[in-house]
Amino acid sequence: MNNAPIGVFDSGLGGLTVWRELYRKLPHESLIYYGDGKNCPYGDKNREEVTAYVDLAVRRLIDRGVKLIVVACNAATAMAIDHLRRNYALPLVGLEPAVKPAAMASRSGVIGILATAATLNGRLFRETSQRYADRVKILTQVGEGFVELVESNREQTPEALARVDKLLRPMLDAGADQIVLGCTHYPFLSAAMRRVIGERRVDLVNPAAAIERQAEALLRRFDLQAEPEHTPQYDFMTSADETYRQRLIAKSEQVRTMDID
Repeated sequence: MNNAPIGVFDSGLGGLTVWRELYRKLPHESLIYYGDGKNCPYGDKNREEVTAYVDLAVRRLIDRGVKLIVVACNAATAMAIDHLRRNYALPLVGLEPAVKPAAMASRSGVIGILATAATLNGRLFRETSQRYADRVKILTQVGEGFVELVESNREQTPEALARVDKLLRPMLDAGADQIVLGCTHYPFLSAAMRRVIGERRVDLVNPAAAIERQAEALLRRFDLQAEPEHTPQYDFMTSADETYRQRLIAKSEQVRTMDID
């Protein structure tokens, strides 16, 4: 048993969609969330920059005594997870687009991947896609502007709906019946996506639940679970200012009960 907190890291607000799963499924675990609001978004930055940002965040979380870190950012995983595994001994959980479950669930044989350019160009995505390329047709689309919409709290605006329609509709028209949300910011736009999907039989594939299960499995494997009577604490850190930290707190309260795919 170990009552130390779990660290959750993202480039900004998006990782709160993963934080939400941990909060709901692991009610005795304390959580420390680090949102790198000063440097968000990561999708248009190079590997060296992102690795430096992620390394600093991980060191700050370790300084706070975390027992496990969830890298709740697809771009950070794509560009920095190998570095983290080489340099840090504590358990790490990374993210990659959920190609496998989408491919297995597809009825049409066509799946769509919405992600950042960094994720789509990363080794993890290329390797996973190659394994399922003979089973399904894989369409990819950079979610240009999605992160910025979420970071500025504009995911419920007509602008957001128009942007989602522009990027999602071509994949729907091409027959995709599984849309993989390959960035943790994107589930915040699921309501707009549902409006564009309409009556089509299309599933949104959010990997957050699978990431929670992986984190839970590592806690059991290394005997790091909190005691059942432990009263959890929730803290928030950022590379940005106090205003941004307060936004993280407010968004975390919103996602606790928010209906997101």
